[in-house]
Amino acid sequence: MNHHLNRRDFLAASAASAAAGAGLLSAAPSKAAEFKTKLCGAMIRSPNEKVFAELQAARFEGLESTDRAATPEQAEAARKLAEKYGLKIHAVLYGWANFNSPDAAAVEKDIAAVETALRAAQAYGATAVLLVPCRTGVTPIPDPWEFDIRFDDSGHVTQVVRGDNEKYAAYIKAQNEATDASRRAVQKLIPVAEKTGVIIALENVWNNLWVKPKLFAKFVASFDNPWVKAYFDIGNHVKYAMPEEWFQALGKLIVKLHVKDFQLNPDGHGGKFVHFREGSINWPVVRQEIEKIGYNGFLTIEESGLPLEEFRRRLDLVIAGK
Repeated sequence: MNHHLNRRDFLAASAASAAAGAGLLSAAPSKAAEFKTKLCGAMIRSPNEKVFAELQAARFEGLESTDRAATPEQAEAARKLAEKYGLKIHAVLYGWANFNSPDAAAVEKDIAAVETALRAAQAYGATAVLLVPCRTGVTPIPDPWEFDIRFDDSGHVTQVVRGDNEKYAAYIKAQNEATDASRRAVQKLIPVAEKTGVIIALENVWNNLWVKPKLFAKFVASFDNPWVKAYFDIGNHVKYAMPEEWFQALGKLIVKLHVKDFQLNPDGHGGKFVHFREGSINWPVVRQEIEKIGYNGFLTIEESGLPLEEFRRRLDLVIAGK
């Protein structure tokens, strides 16, 4: 059976909608909408007392640790200190792995490193480790607006654009090899995840793999395991499909959420990252999608360049559905 991914009409992201989104920045918070889901704010930081004090002062509830190689003793000490500031270290950012490397020793080294991150996460009191299982630099690949992916029941891609795909044969091969290699590696990690009680949260952050919502959902769901879920970055994939399409495809596979924004070009072809609430994302719609999937937990801001207090103000508007 082939699964067809509909192309997204990015032209809907007009300059008018961007202006309307920017207008929300000046809106003062009023009575929050009645949402059943409860959301908290976090930043990505190295856990230390200075960071904890700053986050507490800006009314954040937690952080995602960048110290993926912390020993259990170091992580436990950080957890206790964070708790004194009323904060939770809710996740660990492992990031890129090279599970599709042709070097078997390199693959095993990365598997061992993720195991270390899972044990650190357990000691931090975190519930997930963010893992990008692999990436590919194979070229050429389609432009984001050209993708028209079909895949079979195994999750192997059979087409990436309409018509002749010969130009992209190497990319299709690399995509499918990455899928298989990731499955083999993550399967080895599942027992450690179960033992530590920490979820492996897969992300596909601009690694040229699993670039469309239904394909990524198929990949994550293929593990059919409660210890393997999705870490969805709300702003990372706007060039491929708007966030609501990702939410609808991933649904309850989502275990963690990153917050950032992306401004599409007027023609919908490419764009640039901007501070959240200044781009093409419709944040009230995002809040509704979060409610629909029943997500409770942290919204972790993955950007810099503004005061923490301003990031918190903007996040409060998102949480309120504004």
